[in-house]
Amino acid sequence: MLKSNSAICRFIYCFAFLALPCALDLQSQEITHRFLACGQKTYIMEADGKASWTYPSATRDGYVSDDGTIVLTLNRSGKYPGGAVVSISKDGSEKLIWKGTQSEINSAQPTASGGFVLTEAGENPRLIEVNEEGEVIVEFSLACQKENHHMQTRMARKLDDGTFLAPHLLDFAVYHYSSDGKVLGKLDTTVAGDPERRIHTWPFTGIRHGKGNTLVSCTNGNRVVDFDKSGKIIWTLTNDDLPGNWLQDPCGAQVLPNGNVVITSYAGGRKDPNAPKLFEVTPQKEVVWTYRDGQSIGVHHFQVLSTNGKSLQGDALK
Repeated sequence: MLKSNSAICRFIYCFAFLALPCALDLQSQEITHRFLACGQKTYIMEADGKASWTYPSATRDGYVSDDGTIVLTLNRSGKYPGGAVVSISKDGSEKLIWKGTQSEINSAQPTASGGFVLTEAGENPRLIEVNEEGEVIVEFSLACQKENHHMQTRMARKLDDGTFLAPHLLDFAVYHYSSDGKVLGKLDTTVAGDPERRIHTWPFTGIRHGKGNTLVSCTNGNRVVDFDKSGKIIWTLTNDDLPGNWLQDPCGAQVLPNGNVVITSYAGGRKDPNAPKLFEVTPQKEVVWTYRDGQSIGVHHFQVLSTNGKSLQGDALK
């Protein structure tokens, strides 16, 4: 467990750990995952169903690097009214990467160069890339609606070619931006036959994977879709494909190296406390692993760190 440098923080960490619900179910026997969970509670869950580390703040996004450094996007709070991004080293020391200047920060992705890509929601919704010293090296306004700050954007990610994907919830699309903020294209998540958008397919993720595919989890509309390189939806997962109504506000998702997809159901416990908060499905839509915690709401996003004791290699596709 990472240790804090102060007695007060050690007390808070321990309190958070005791308040964390134990995992009620980690299936199946053939598959185990170790993962970072971000949401109402922030923790690393081991394969045996026990939390090995916790953080005393609600979070929106998070990454664990190969050297054990943890980067967290913090919810807005008294200390950080506009949210914040922090880095926690393996020895427990914490560094502020960015203090939010507007309504909230919704994501922060570490880059190969040691910097971070983050988004700020507010009167001027924007994407920012900072270097490891916190200096802004890329900045542009996001082409989303401005009335509802909280519903502007979620998991923005930098792609290998230097461009960016940013899901805009109330715009019903994942936007593709150049490094100078030009809109290069967008993936419309509106359900066919629903031009009035009565089904609220608000995009939360835009995960580039495979040969140019983009996996998108749609909150509220309770769908996960995969677009091919041309922008055509080639795979859809809904509750009709599952043993129960397990897609309840599917926020975060991650494409695993074997092609399976892990999805979080943020509000999965509101109607059924025993519904899974995380589950893994194959491309054939077979459920092969679930995680339950007995809480009404919980995991906003996550990162699978290892499977069956083997660390995942390469960038996390999340």
